[in-house]
Amino acid sequence: MAAASGNTGWAQLRQQARSLETQTETLFHTYSQFSTAPNIPPKPTDQERETEAKLQDTLEKRENVIGQLSRLLDSEATLTSSALKQNNLSLLREKLSEHRKDLSRLRSKLQEARDRANLLSNVRDDIDAYRANNPETAEAEYMLDERNRIDNSHNMTDSVLSQAYAVQDSFRVQRETLASINRRITLAASQVPGINSLISRISAKKRRDGIIMGSFIAICFFIFWMFL
Repeated sequence: MAAASGNTGWAQLRQQARSLETQTETLFHTYSQFSTAPNIPPKPTDQERETEAKLQDTLEKRENVIGQLSRLLDSEATLTSSALKQNNLSLLREKLSEHRKDLSRLRSKLQEARDRANLLSNVRDDIDAYRANNPETAEAEYMLDERNRIDNSHNMTDSVLSQAYAVQDSFRVQRETLASINRRITLAASQVPGINSLISRISAKKRRDGIIMGSFIAICFFIFWMFL
């Protein structure tokens, strides 16, 4: 009877520990989003402090449950002899230790992000204040920025023109290559006996065939028009 009661208590406590682990991971997901926010406030928000407090409380509850499991395991001989339960308890402790380290790491990451955001904000404020107190310098910086933008536009235009000239040169080279090939073919044809005569005959035959075909089409059209 005592063994059954011990097993029941163990199962309930272990289920509670697993449920608290799930809650911890959900809270971690919420807490980690504060460090990746686009505009981190200079001080922690109420939601951030509340989430961190819930994390701390959940970790303490888990430690308490693990302590109860450990005491139950030590008090029951049947439980102590179970290697599976010993392993489960060890895993719960390791997971709790990892989550404590994760909380510390996330807290440091969030503080670094907040410090960096505050530093950038302070630098921008200092620059704005300096420009407000020194309008001549602000105007000079504006003119310098405009000059840089104009130079960048000129550089881009030069790059586009260079590419266009390169394409034009490529077309000219190709045209000259084709002309050279055509000249070579013509020269080779002129050196072969009878090739010019053969080419002329072929051309004449094509013209004759074209005339015959055109005449035939004209006659057919005329006959068709007469019978309408």
